[in-house]
Amino acid sequence: MVDTEKEEELGIFQVLERPEKVTHTREKPFSCSLCYKSFSNSSALIRHSRVHSGEKPFSCALCLKSFSQSSALSHHARVHRGEKHFSCLLCKKSFSQAANLKQHTQIHLGKKLFKCGECSKSFAYSRVLTNHLKIHTGEKPFSCSLCEKSFSLSANLSRHKRIHTGEKPFSCSLCKKSFNLLFNLMKHSRIHTGEKPFSCSLCKKSFSDQTTLRRHSTVHTLEKPYNCSSCDKSFSRSEHLRKHIKVHTMKNLP
Repeated sequence: MVDTEKEEELGIFQVLERPEKVTHTREKPFSCSLCYKSFSNSSALIRHSRVHSGEKPFSCALCLKSFSQSSALSHHARVHRGEKHFSCLLCKKSFSQAANLKQHTQIHLGKKLFKCGECSKSFAYSRVLTNHLKIHTGEKPFSCSLCEKSFSLSANLSRHKRIHTGEKPFSCSLCKKSFNLLFNLMKHSRIHTGEKPFSCSLCKKSFSDQTTLRRHSTVHTLEKPYNCSSCDKSFSRSEHLRKHIKVHTMKNLP
């Protein structure tokens, strides 16, 4: 029989009158009355009940995160300790949790198991899909306290704030230039290395960044996406349009 204290903790989750120790049998006498899943012991049912109640009694002392299971808290603690015991054999990346390593391997396998129900895009990580869905919902819960801009991701808000603070945390080790984005530092570093990883599929030219490659591609496509609002002229590059607009500005001067 289950003791009275455990019955009270289980609350609305049904406990059948069966022996507690059933680990060597396939019996699952402890059933959830909300989703009808069954468990071999009452402790497992209590842990499961938190899925429905949303209860997260295990809190991290170093940050504000809470967890429904003590094992999840133990795994999370590795983040603060910097422990990464699970390493990828293909690219040497390390992870604090086995689940993260397993998810990472999908990149090497080319698998994108998480599909968007709104469009045809697929993703290797569930969290990337969650972030992507905000494009469809238009949700932007992260707002800048200094201006009226809002963002779908907290990381984007953090990057945006550097515009106001002038912070440039990413420095080049070769010329001491600093950048507000890691992406800009990586792009800049190619000036020193001479690396040009972005190649045109129509000719043999290579470029250090995708923006320059896209701009170059208009040479082949003859595309002119930049339109003048004052006349019918179009341009393949934004800087050409800006230069052209000055013609109209000069004409309007007294």
